[in-house]
Amino acid sequence: MNNQKLAVVDLGTNTFHLVIANNANARFEIEHREKFAVRLGAGGINSSYIGHDARQRAKTTLHTIEEKLNEYHISNPHIFATSAIRTATNREEVLLMVEDILGSKVRILSGEEEARFIYEGVKTALDLGEENSLIMDIGGGSVEFVIGNNKEISWLRSFEIGAQRLLDLFHKNDPILKEEIASINKYLEEQLSELKEALNHYLPRDLVGSSGTFDTLSEIYQIHSDLIQDGPELPITLLAFEEIHRDLLAKDRNQRLATPGMIEMRVDMIVVASILIHHIVSNFAFGRMRVSSYALKEGLVSSLFNGNNDLLQ
Repeated sequence: MNNQKLAVVDLGTNTFHLVIANNANARFEIEHREKFAVRLGAGGINSSYIGHDARQRAKTTLHTIEEKLNEYHISNPHIFATSAIRTATNREEVLLMVEDILGSKVRILSGEEEARFIYEGVKTALDLGEENSLIMDIGGGSVEFVIGNNKEISWLRSFEIGAQRLLDLFHKNDPILKEEIASINKYLEEQLSELKEALNHYLPRDLVGSSGTFDTLSEIYQIHSDLIQDGPELPITLLAFEEIHRDLLAKDRNQRLATPGMIEMRVDMIVVASILIHHIVSNFAFGRMRVSSYALKEGLVSSLFNGNNDLLQ
């Protein structure tokens, strides 16, 4: 696909993303990016059902995306769906709504496909080097883990333990109770045994978080340390994460929302997401934490421009 413009629509569990890019130069360039807090999984994700209110929020957002596509003269967006739609019993109803508004078929990504494209996005954003890193992407419905370096993937898995699922299952009080934190950690211990075996086998040096929660953690860190930086790789340290994590656990929703760097679409899920990250860093000795602002959607854009035949079908 040479000298073309394309749009990727990522129908995530918590957020819909629109990315419009061109490949006029050697690397693709993003002309427009936008994210929308849809909360598709709110209230029904653990029962595998997308509720009426969530469908209405999605419909409104899709019309906004349609307007933006028309503005950029794109009539055939590449549309991808992940965990919430992937596991929903009423996914056909949702897919028909999307396809009717945006005019393109929706490709539902498997968890493994999602992980592979996240890896492609992260690899585009930053130099992973020759040593293994653990790439971690926390969605509302699923969490993807990839162990790999700049050349290849050694191991990957997708787990249906995303932040919306954890929020609905465990976070009943605000600030969160110690008993709820303990329940989350017990649950993660049970769910992530495969990951821990892989960590001990492949010995990744760095933890690389991609987009979402990690973007917000970096934003909080940057404002607190007066270190404002923008780009594909965003700054954070393991020590800074520990301090932010402790602070998040002690606050209620209003206090979290008042935290410089916090955005409203993250304020509810960031506590359980932070507990998940803390669970990982507490069980394995990473050398550093890095944040990639590129993730699934950029990996999809890169793969489309590079002629990934599976995506072009």
